Amino acid sequence: MYRFAHLSDCHLGAQKQPELRELEFQAFRMALDDALENDVDFMIIAGDLFHSNIPNMETVKRATLELRRVRDEGVPIYVNYGSHDYSPSNTSMIDILETAGVIEKVVRPIPGKKLGLEFTVDEKTGAKITGLSGRSRALEVDYFRNLDREVLEAEDGFRIFLFHSAITQFKPVDFAEMDSIDLNLFPRGLEYYAGGHVHRRGCYMEEGYGPIVYPGALFGSYAGDLEENARGEKRGYYLVEFREKAKTPQFRVIMPAEFEYIECDVTGKNSHDASLLIGREMGEHDVKGKVVMFKIRGELSSGRTSDIDSAWIRRELESRGARVVQINRHGLSTREIQKVRVAESDIPALERRIFREKLSGLDIRNKSLMKRGDSLAVELLRKLENEMAPGEKKEEYERRVIEEAEAVMGVNLDDDNR
Repeated sequence: MYRFAHLSDCHLGAQKQPELRELEFQAFRMALDDALENDVDFMIIAGDLFHSNIPNMETVKRATLELRRVRDEGVPIYVNYGSHDYSPSNTSMIDILETAGVIEKVVRPIPGKKLGLEFTVDEKTGAKITGLSGRSRALEVDYFRNLDREVLEAEDGFRIFLFHSAITQFKPVDFAEMDSIDLNLFPRGLEYYAGGHVHRRGCYMEEGYGPIVYPGALFGSYAGDLEENARGEKRGYYLVEFREKAKTPQFRVIMPAEFEYIECDVTGKNSHDASLLIGREMGEHDVKGKVVMFKIRGELSSGRTSDIDSAWIRRELESRGARVVQINRHGLSTREIQKVRVAESDIPALERRIFREKLSGLDIRNKSLMKRGDSLAVELLRKLENEMAPGEKKEEYERRVIEEAEAVMGVNLDDDNR
């Protein structure tokens, strides 16, 4: 039997708090170590290795050393773009690492009336890997619709289809706003479907398909991910044994720290009594050495939400040995002042929803722009988030951002029109 490791959504560089950033990286290193200890023949990372296509250089340096260590053990690493590390102009760190021989991209389109895909053949096992990268939904659906599925289905051997999309039929109920692709647009009969993008693990068996697998986020890039960790969600990767077919994938738990979830409902209490309740709730939890996710919700009968002192809560928990403290006050309101809160587990979906609302109020006659405007706006937003690379001059940075924006918009402006 051969073995491979299936990881996804590492989102290296997502955490800004130093302690969480270190835990994020520890999870990555632990997953690679565990896979090597299990004698894998190759690894797959199904998108979003980094949280940005041009991430912080210290993050890149550390990740490169780990990936190089794996390659030095003779274990290839096959990847595709995720929605975060995608770049239409091939300036993503994924492309740079591939050029350096650290990883190998397996999404290789073949031009034609239909979208053909070339298989990458793993030298040791003979496994054939192909797939699509994560994009904005409008473009992604078009790629799947134009995919030459018959050619992929006719290929012999052990075939892996790598993708970075939610599948409509398997989408979690609380991810209803997340864009997704219908399963019927996927090629049928392949031996394994390696998914990414959905931050919750799942392994689905559907007639006519091999295992359809999501490892979920390796550590968690958003506060909602970390809150799920504290409420018992296990993080890690899938270990897969195969010959002609894949055996049932085995989930390997990778948790670099213990989490503790504390929730306090202060509905009907004034701000003073709410603080007393919070103090009692903290006393009932063992937080020593743990990442503490503290959620405060409910409507105060009187007082201000600012009366609930987050700094005091953090000091109290840290004095009891908490390793990291994250406080969620989004569900806290007062009777005097009602605030509208938005709960959204998929941040890009929330951004698209806001852009759609703004577009609907504009007099735009271009129907194509109205249809894809929200997705284009989100892609442009991703480009504007990119930082200036070390040693890059301001003029070079501005030109790079403009060129990436042109690629997203599908235009090519000359210097006089920029």
